[in-house]
Amino acid sequence: MLNAAVQFAQPEFFYLLIVPAGMLVYYFIRRNHIHADLTGSTISMFKGIKPGWRTYGRHLPYIFRAIALTLMIIALARPQSSLNWENVSTEGIDIALSLDISSSMLAEDFQPNRLEAAKDVAIQFINNRPNDRIGLVVYSKESFTQCPLTTDHAVLINLFQDVKQGMIEDGTAIGYGIATAASRLKESDAKSKVIILLTDGENNAGDISPATAAEIAQALGIRIYTIGVGTIGKAPYPGTDFFGRKIYHEVEVKIDEETLQRIADITGGRYFRAINKNSLKQIYEEIDQLEKSKIEVKEYSRKKEEYFPFALGASLFILLEFLLRLFVFRKIP
Repeated sequence: MLNAAVQFAQPEFFYLLIVPAGMLVYYFIRRNHIHADLTGSTISMFKGIKPGWRTYGRHLPYIFRAIALTLMIIALARPQSSLNWENVSTEGIDIALSLDISSSMLAEDFQPNRLEAAKDVAIQFINNRPNDRIGLVVYSKESFTQCPLTTDHAVLINLFQDVKQGMIEDGTAIGYGIATAASRLKESDAKSKVIILLTDGENNAGDISPATAAEIAQALGIRIYTIGVGTIGKAPYPGTDFFGRKIYHEVEVKIDEETLQRIADITGGRYFRAINKNSLKQIYEEIDQLEKSKIEVKEYSRKKEEYFPFALGASLFILLEFLLRLFVFRKIP
């Protein structure tokens, strides 16, 4: 009925087994006193008559009731099997994505533009890491947390999709982007804490320099991967003419790669340059592999509730008792 290794979640119910045991003892002590008597001048006519199966079977309804009660008590004690041992790997990594949403992210050297391409690739990255806590920070002239660290990636992705340019006053405060993300990871007890910072420009806002923010992150045990996005040379940037028609301006791509490289070096991370959406995807795949090291392995048993066979058995014995009393061992009123 059960797997070999069985535990009971509520063994205190076994004290109730004294009830069916007492029922049986009481029944068989009194059984010689519960028969009807017949008065006759002689019993010679009954000599040689052997008891039939009903004589012996008359005890079955009571025995079935005691068995049913016993099975019910075992079911209440919640038997659980625990043979299914499994090895489970835990990544133990908390990741904060820090995304530049300044106006330059609307340039269309990435399709449909840098911001939407960055969102699409980041969402794929999130889907590939179901066991990690991931959060989202957005920044331009200021920064704020769009989503705190969470394993509810459906909520995170919905909030990611709501990100738009213009949510914050325009500018590029890389230091703020790092500092806000670091504050999200500060209280984390994960074995590995990571910031993935994406930008397409140069730091031109905020009171915290990128290097200072990186040193704070390093002191907190946070590793930063920096990504510079933008083609080589000039990129088409959308605008409107005097009549409201959409036109494009060729804007020179300026990424402070030296600063991004320094941020990565301070924290033990890496700097990447993405010149198109495909290369950006490859960068996220590389980061995904760099942060795949298994840092904790647990062995545990998955417990399975085994009460159902006992509950079913109890029901069957109750039904048998009822049928026997109704059709076989009916009492005369």
